[in-house]
Amino acid sequence: MHYAVGAPLPPPHGQASPGAAMNWTPHPGQHTPPTPPSAPAAPPPPAQQPASGQGGHGQAPTVPHGADITGHVQLPPGAPVPLPSPPTDTTAPDAAHAAVAVLLIGPAGAGKTSVARHWADTRRVPTAHISLDDVREWVRSGFADPQAGWNDHSEAQYRLARRTCGFAARNFLANGISCILDDAVFPDRPVIGLGGWKRHVGPGLLPIVLLPGLEIVLERNARRSGNRRLSDEEVARIHGRMAGWYGSGLPIIDNSQHDVATTVRVLDDVVARSIASPPNW
Repeated sequence: MHYAVGAPLPPPHGQASPGAAMNWTPHPGQHTPPTPPSAPAAPPPPAQQPASGQGGHGQAPTVPHGADITGHVQLPPGAPVPLPSPPTDTTAPDAAHAAVAVLLIGPAGAGKTSVARHWADTRRVPTAHISLDDVREWVRSGFADPQAGWNDHSEAQYRLARRTCGFAARNFLANGISCILDDAVFPDRPVIGLGGWKRHVGPGLLPIVLLPGLEIVLERNARRSGNRRLSDEEVARIHGRMAGWYGSGLPIIDNSQHDVATTVRVLDDVVARSIASPPNW
């Protein structure tokens, strides 16, 4: 940097020049009127002391140990859903407002998906519908088509879908949202059927069987398309195995003569009774 001849050198770094202290500029030929002295700066505000129990300066507030949250969404507890508490009064429980998890069981063509979706749509509290078949079809390449028969591949995908549905149900319930799941659970295969749902959701799950007559399920199955439509022989075989739920102690709804809306009203009544006296399963 160049300086004019006769001009004083700049002060050392960190020191104010004499000219700056006297409000004049040390350049010949220039006249700058003096500026009034600036007012003294206000003292800085006192540093805020951290509240009792919080970290020191510069530390983020601590999260309580064991808090299981993601953002503002509470994650489900590690334990399964407990049994619903029986009502303390003698009046009938209000199934339209209670937060519950329902497992709707039935053969192909029983109307499980239609009834479950309508039940979730018409409740007065937030309710989710979780379809096992929908979750299974999340697998695109390598999907184990149920029409190809039951094998190790299809059973592995079924177990994975059921675990996924169980976690979703617990997560919904942990955030105050009821849910209804649907699956064709066989009474003669408890390990991969009802017992598996109990492990993944918990004893608070309310299983209810939807079992219309064989002619009804054959007629409904004929209206299906894609991999959800089964052969008449397969539908008859599944329906015959579902008859094993009679005498199991689980509530059974025969919706042979009911439309979807009527079946939903019957389902509400069954859910209310199940809350008052949970089935022993």
